[in-house]
Amino acid sequence: MKLQWSVFVRWVKWSVLPALAAAALSGCATTDLPPAPVVAASPDYTYIIGAGDSVNIIVWRNPELSMSVPVRPDGKLSAPLIEDLIAQGKDPTTLAREIEKQLSKFVREPIVTVIVGGFVGPYSEQIRILGEAAKPQALPYKQNMTLLDLMIIVGGITDFADGNNAVLMRTSDGNKQYRVRLKDLIERADLSANVDVKPGDVLVIPQSWF
Repeated sequence: MKLQWSVFVRWVKWSVLPALAAAALSGCATTDLPPAPVVAASPDYTYIIGAGDSVNIIVWRNPELSMSVPVRPDGKLSAPLIEDLIAQGKDPTTLAREIEKQLSKFVREPIVTVIVGGFVGPYSEQIRILGEAAKPQALPYKQNMTLLDLMIIVGGITDFADGNNAVLMRTSDGNKQYRVRLKDLIERADLSANVDVKPGDVLVIPQSWF
């Protein structure tokens, strides 16, 4: 856990903060940012496996080869007759086909199903909440996840937060930045302030100056 947090801190330092600093130096105030699109979820989203996920490999008619294994920190997995197969960055169906290819050297026409558990996902797909959140953290993305879902998970914003000037940075769209209204959403129950989030989004909640 400490290792994952240190990696997360380095990612923020070298990726997120420079992008936000560049926006500030360019004179782009938060109020000048466009509002985040209400609808952003992709209907054809497919979960991508990440380090820390558990993968249940089911080999039809071969129970001795069926088992649940973890995806190691290096993104690989090992199982009976399978050594160091890269799992990270692949969807379950793609991984199942690659396992079938590996097992075909030993088993005639293997049929494999992969069921993922744990749902950590790769870092590039996780959503990060920074700044004046009650519990800043990184979260695995789920289909149709919204800003309200994020706020419920992190316990809302602190008393010192400038919630209506929070910034949503969309890494999947070249680090494009949007303004979101967290205070209206949480304190005033204004559901018009609720928007979709996407894999890789970074939510930065600034501190109020007043």
